[in-house]
Amino acid sequence: MDLSQIVGNAFEYAKKLFSDLGRLAILIVLDIIPIVNLIVMGYMTRVVRDTPVSAEPPPLRDYGDMFIQGLKVAIVGIVYMLVPMILIALGFGAFIFGAFGMGMFFPAFGALGIGLFIVGIILAIGIAIIMAMAIVHMVKNNSFGKAFAIGEILGIIGKIGWGKYILWLIIMFIIAVVVVAIGSIPWIGWLISLVIGPVFLVFFGRSAALIYSEAVPTAGVPPPPPAYAPPPPPIVGAPVAKFCVHCGAQIAPEAVFCPKCGGRQ
Repeated sequence: MDLSQIVGNAFEYAKKLFSDLGRLAILIVLDIIPIVNLIVMGYMTRVVRDTPVSAEPPPLRDYGDMFIQGLKVAIVGIVYMLVPMILIALGFGAFIFGAFGMGMFFPAFGALGIGLFIVGIILAIGIAIIMAMAIVHMVKNNSFGKAFAIGEILGIIGKIGWGKYILWLIIMFIIAVVVVAIGSIPWIGWLISLVIGPVFLVFFGRSAALIYSEAVPTAGVPPPPPAYAPPPPPIVGAPVAKFCVHCGAQIAPEAVFCPKCGGRQ
């Protein structure tokens, strides 16, 4: 599939959430509650898991399992972004210290802060490129450790094609910016964002799983059913069942009279 097909497929898939307003309403309510909103993230992992086999969004069930899966995604994000966030925080702190401090050495802290901040941002962007596929790889293999199998993840991105993959990330980023912009519309933006939030997560999960399947086409595809095995041939010389010609009762092969009705065979 090309990128237009992937994005179009994900868009049509996400639109199907509106066919079940009860499910969408539950996702919206869950999404606005801190901590509990991890369930919505877990729902996204089910979308990833079922793609491309299923063409319909999964039903809402097993909320505990969805919470655990969402928690795994959150932990992966924290681990991946821990170093960049530390660098950004240190850079911001050093810049503030240098900007408002006194003395000849304080300008150096400001320059150091800017440098750490820029390095943190660049590192965060680079890690985010890997993290997107890391989450899908974890879900598809049902293994938390697979989120940190960097060699495998880079190999998958290589099979997709770095150009195609980076372009897909840019498209996702632009759509995310549009979603945020809609949410900033005065008076009604917050209400629209409540609805769009879960829908965008489903859209992102579907598109991420579809582009992942470009490199791992069998991911999520159930194995074919076993080939038909014909029944074994009858054993030569094995006794054949015998039935009474009068009452139909099963009798011994060597019987002359039926033990049930007494009829001669």
